[in-house]
Amino acid sequence: MRVKLSYACTYRLLVFTVGLLVIKPTTGHAQRLDAVGKENPVKVNGGIGLEQVAYFSSGLPEGRREPYNFFLNGNINFDIYGWAIPFSFSYTNQSRVAFSQPFNQYGLTPTYKWITGHLGYSSMNFSSYTMAGHLFNGVGVDLAPKGRFKFSAMYGRLQQAVQEDTTRTDIIPAYKRMGYGFKAAYGEGKDNIELIMFKAKDDINSIPTVKSTPTLTPQDNLVMGVAGSKQLFGRLIVNAEIAWSALTRDTRAETDSAGKIKLPTLGMLETNASTAVYTAWKSGLTYAGKKYSFGIAYEWVAPEYKTLGAYYFANDFQNMTGNVQFKAFKDKVTASVNAGLQHDNLNHDKMSTMSRFVGAANVSWIATKKMNINFSYSNFQSYVNIKSDFDYINQVSPYQNLDTLNYTQISRNAGMSMNYALSRTKEKSSMLMCNLSYMQSMDKQGGVKQNTGAVFYNLNSAYSLQLTPRNLSFTFGFNANRNTAMNRESITLGPTLGVNKLLLEKKLRTSGTMSWNGSFNNGQSSIKVLTARLSGSYAIKKVHNLNLGITGLNRSGGTSTANSKSISELTTTLGYNYNF
Repeated sequence: MRVKLSYACTYRLLVFTVGLLVIKPTTGHAQRLDAVGKENPVKVNGGIGLEQVAYFSSGLPEGRREPYNFFLNGNINFDIYGWAIPFSFSYTNQSRVAFSQPFNQYGLTPTYKWITGHLGYSSMNFSSYTMAGHLFNGVGVDLAPKGRFKFSAMYGRLQQAVQEDTTRTDIIPAYKRMGYGFKAAYGEGKDNIELIMFKAKDDINSIPTVKSTPTLTPQDNLVMGVAGSKQLFGRLIVNAEIAWSALTRDTRAETDSAGKIKLPTLGMLETNASTAVYTAWKSGLTYAGKKYSFGIAYEWVAPEYKTLGAYYFANDFQNMTGNVQFKAFKDKVTASVNAGLQHDNLNHDKMSTMSRFVGAANVSWIATKKMNINFSYSNFQSYVNIKSDFDYINQVSPYQNLDTLNYTQISRNAGMSMNYALSRTKEKSSMLMCNLSYMQSMDKQGGVKQNTGAVFYNLNSAYSLQLTPRNLSFTFGFNANRNTAMNRESITLGPTLGVNKLLLEKKLRTSGTMSWNGSFNNGQSSIKVLTARLSGSYAIKKVHNLNLGITGLNRSGGTSTANSKSISELTTTLGYNYNF
């Protein structure tokens, strides 16, 4: 098929191709300095592909979809000692050209033996309470020599200054924010201790005074943390982490006695009336036996705890979790149970309190050499109380003030899967698979069940047969699902048949599938869909690939006369890909 390009389209494609060669790269990954002189410094790989799509339909309005489209796309990647510089472009017959060099920020991460550097845009993670993966533009280093000592440090810009623009609402003003920090670790194996310090401060002179956003204030933050773990008696591991965050929410505030804090800042924090210290900590205990293990953990994060080393931080909550795993019956049964409880409003100063409970259990059973069975169950429950104590004292019936009593949301999930090998030889293998899942959600208010819940059932079953000497396989499946919500019932079910065949010394892959499914709403027949797919892919010398796909679809039926007519669609796709 010959495609004629207009002069304008050809010119655009030429411009983007030239841009592909001259645009400066702006990102990178780890650069292996110890590989200099030992391997090829520059490696180039990429590919180009052309895909043509023809579409025909009946029973649908004209112009719903173009009868013919083509898509030309390509990519090239330069690897310089591990520094990846990717480029890509695309072009369609709709006169649209796109070129992407998908990085507006650049960074180098050179490595030499046990030294890793960070130059330009990068991110480092000290702990979840301090420096937690925040992107910065600056310098950093990770030192991990042989032995017990490890050290990491960073310095750079955490946030770029953005001036206020009253003509645009999509631009959010921000102060320039600089930061630095370090993490020093000492230990061996599962016995270690870590000391962390992180400092960040906004530059009050980086932007003019912002009038449209009064909540924007220059902040100053100093975070200190200690973490450690210890192995006892060979099987017991105890770990803990604590962090203190001293935060000045507005460096312009007046200084008074309220700004005095008990955390030693060594002159690194500007304190005033808006300064406060917040605490977060967690601890855990794990015991691992020969065929069992269990663990418990506790986490407490103070209300308003915040670190400028993280983009988002949840606070004002308490977590308690536990887990148990074990094997039994000669390792034929493996089971695990996990449970957790969380609630907020730690200072009891909010109008509402939310509690959440999560529980999950999984059991795997090797019933025979041919059959495996898995069971799973999970439960999620959240409870919100928005009443004061006086409401409990003064109510005369459990149905009084139902709109302000309490609200409970419950979600339950259960599932079972089974695999049974009917035969397993060099010439033939066949397997029977079945998956059944159940999900229920409901709402309660004041202990009374609301009519807003839903119940879902889903069944997936399949039989597969593989004839190895013939490079041939068959699959027959049956799917069904049923959901009930708001006094409405919907059922969808149908079979699927699939065939796969390798030809021409396994260079040509062919496949075909046919499926039918019908929908029923409140017992009445609704939409029926018949779909057939044929596809083929031919590989030449591992770098060239030709593919052809044909999909036919017929849909009939409906809930109204307007959409009950039959609709047929045929889509043909022809593609070529070259990789180097």
